[in-house]
Amino acid sequence: MSLAFDEFGRPFIILREQERKSRVKGIEAVKASIMAAKTVARTLRSSLGPKGMDKMLQSPDGDVTITNDGATILEMMEVENQIGKLMVELSKSQDHEIGDGTTGVVVLAGALLEHAEALLDMGMHPLRIAEGYEMACKVATENLDNIKTRFDFSKENIEPLVKTCMTTLSSKVVGRLKRPMAEICVKAVLAVADLERRDVNLDLIKVEGKVGGKMEDTRLVEGIVIDKEFSHPQMPKELKDVKVAILTCPFEPPKPKTKHKVDIDTVEKFEALRDAEKSYFTDMVQRCKDSGAELVICQWGFDDEANHLLMHKNLPAVRWVGGVEIELLAMATGARIVPRFQELSADKLGHAGSVKEVGFGTTKDKMLVIEGCPHLKAVTIFVRGGNRMVLDEIKRSLHDAICVARNLVRDNAIVYGGGAAEISCALAVEEAADKVTGVEHYAMRTFADALQAVPLALAENSGLPPIESLTAVKKRQLEEKNPYLGIDCNDTGTNDMREQNVFETVMGKKQQLFLATQVCKMILKIDDVIKPSDYE
Repeated sequence: MSLAFDEFGRPFIILREQERKSRVKGIEAVKASIMAAKTVARTLRSSLGPKGMDKMLQSPDGDVTITNDGATILEMMEVENQIGKLMVELSKSQDHEIGDGTTGVVVLAGALLEHAEALLDMGMHPLRIAEGYEMACKVATENLDNIKTRFDFSKENIEPLVKTCMTTLSSKVVGRLKRPMAEICVKAVLAVADLERRDVNLDLIKVEGKVGGKMEDTRLVEGIVIDKEFSHPQMPKELKDVKVAILTCPFEPPKPKTKHKVDIDTVEKFEALRDAEKSYFTDMVQRCKDSGAELVICQWGFDDEANHLLMHKNLPAVRWVGGVEIELLAMATGARIVPRFQELSADKLGHAGSVKEVGFGTTKDKMLVIEGCPHLKAVTIFVRGGNRMVLDEIKRSLHDAICVARNLVRDNAIVYGGGAAEISCALAVEEAADKVTGVEHYAMRTFADALQAVPLALAENSGLPPIESLTAVKKRQLEEKNPYLGIDCNDTGTNDMREQNVFETVMGKKQQLFLATQVCKMILKIDDVIKPSDYE
């Protein structure tokens, strides 16, 4: 692409292979981008809220996923349009930063763009619309600070955290067990949280699952669960107060780095080779015993001879433990990761209070549960489900709840859900728009209308008359000055979200507003789309 000038000095662009490319310019380009974003947002709109519908997605290799998690749906959809991919990234950003609200942020961005299209038809410049949206976003964010509520919690008083996590889980597959599941998530977060620094390291919370059993069998393990078993069936199944050696070197003779060939033409040479190998294995096992280790955890595998020697030396071992689990075990037990047997010594061993091999019913599945780790509070949520699809959806649901609890440890401010916060922000933006004299007034009004798309979708997905429900709640909020009134999605008979215990984090809501506004500004500023033509 290069820039040229005509005889009047006006610039124009010359495209390389121009006849093979299609090009959309100006308002048409903006409208084409808006159409793509609206299509993605409409796909997710029906999944919003506690009674939102699920989506079934099939991968190219035939795997089926059923979920209503916005980030998962968009990640698995094969979106070809570039603006559609931008909406996928929008949902991912919300998921990485907050962990919850991935559906709502896409629905809000789609509504903002849909309402912006009407302003474009009126002849309003896209940049003025973007400026008005930015002003409205600032008003809405300030309003969230005005209506937020703070609560005190501690490791003894976890009820406020549990209620907020229950709101997150109410729209998930674990909705009927949202109370026990929320308690598990909150206890897991508080077990690894540094309340003085108001920080949580989510890497210390491991979510492990096993098909079989009921959802009610899901439990919190104060330690680490590894999907492995002891290397020999005759090794003891339970160990108490053990010294742990963590190795990243295999139990096998060293291999030459260059190409080699061994010629064995006599029995004596074969016997000598076997004795040499046996001495290697014996030396390795003896070094582990001499260090005082009572359990060996190895990153690599070892053959039957080494396994036989370990069993006869009364040294339980676990093989093929992954690198991430190795690091977590090293942090938890206080052990040093040893790369060579020559470096193994007593000061590099860790300690675990209990190591137990757990079996599951009549199946042959076994797992190791390591508890009583002194140096680090690492915890595992052990999930059970009837099949793989249910198990994966439970894991996704618990991840959202864990992230919400983490956000509340960082900032314990909440607003009320059910669309109450969005309606309150819409009223605040409408009031602020009346004080603006420029054309941004229309953009701010449009922003307020778009905010109401969230409670409108909640009412629609709950089987309520959407416009009547929204109008009634908006009127009551305006008359009573009560920002806690929202859509009664659960048909409890009250619109007061305090009585329904429907909470959302202020961090999540602010992030939704900010991300949706920024993406809209980005899309409104695209006025030239150049792509290869469908025909050559």
